[in-house]
Amino acid sequence: MDDSLTAPTPAAPACAGPDRALRAPRLKLPAGTVDCHAHVFGPRERFPFSPERSYTPEDCTVDDYRALLDTLGIERCVIVHGGAHGTDNAVTLAALRELGPRARGVAVIRPGLGDAALDALHEGGMRGLRISSVVRGGASFEHLEALSQETRRLGWHMLMHLHRSAELVQLAPRLRALPNDIVLDHLGYVRGEEGTGAPGFAALMSLLETGRTWVKLASLYRSSSQPYPHEDMLPMIHAVVAARPDRIIWGTNWPHPIYRGPMPNDADLVDLLPLWIPDEATRHRVLVDNPARLYGFDT
Repeated sequence: MDDSLTAPTPAAPACAGPDRALRAPRLKLPAGTVDCHAHVFGPRERFPFSPERSYTPEDCTVDDYRALLDTLGIERCVIVHGGAHGTDNAVTLAALRELGPRARGVAVIRPGLGDAALDALHEGGMRGLRISSVVRGGASFEHLEALSQETRRLGWHMLMHLHRSAELVQLAPRLRALPNDIVLDHLGYVRGEEGTGAPGFAALMSLLETGRTWVKLASLYRSSSQPYPHEDMLPMIHAVVAARPDRIIWGTNWPHPIYRGPMPNDADLVDLLPLWIPDEATRHRVLVDNPARLYGFDT
């Protein structure tokens, strides 16, 4: 094997892999539950990492992820293309082929691909694109309007991956002007210590009022200043669910790349759901109905 495919560079440090001790959660998830946020990485011999990457993950393959889904009792999933692979979406497209109708994808692209290439991504299962201010090698917010114009005919949403919630304050007017649906990754990265009074959270709540914005409850252990069960995140979670239960989705964020805290077990993350969304009917909406509509699982 070419060592360049595996060895991290100083600019792309190695990051820890997931907790691979698979176990079933206490909560039995409803039929049709969608994990709306996971990544697959490698195997590197087949899908090399991008030289522009910000981090170097372990191989976390589609087979590993399938085993996790089956253990957790999750029927459907969305693979968000990981930054370690840059704008080469081959690893995610391969995962979508292997997982079949139970899977959809979110691509990482830059403007200028052309209709034929975009159509091929759509036919491969992609239903949105991700823009990030966190990782290198993908699309940034300078590409926002151009990517919107190129993908709106496909009905793709645009997933916003923010470094901090304050970015939403300046972004909000641009997001309001877009015709695409917008998904705010990781609850807009509002931190527990910021609380519901944060300007970024106010911008998030304002965007929810548009009816074209979705909020993803995933990776919230990153935003918390407290250990599991991360109760400092509850005021923000409860506020968005109460405001727009029809625009909230959920994901595991497996395999939890670039996380330096205690690695969460995914069964524990599932078991947070009754704390986050106590009402069973609303929980069904968030886990099943909303993502089925956003990602087109029932069409």
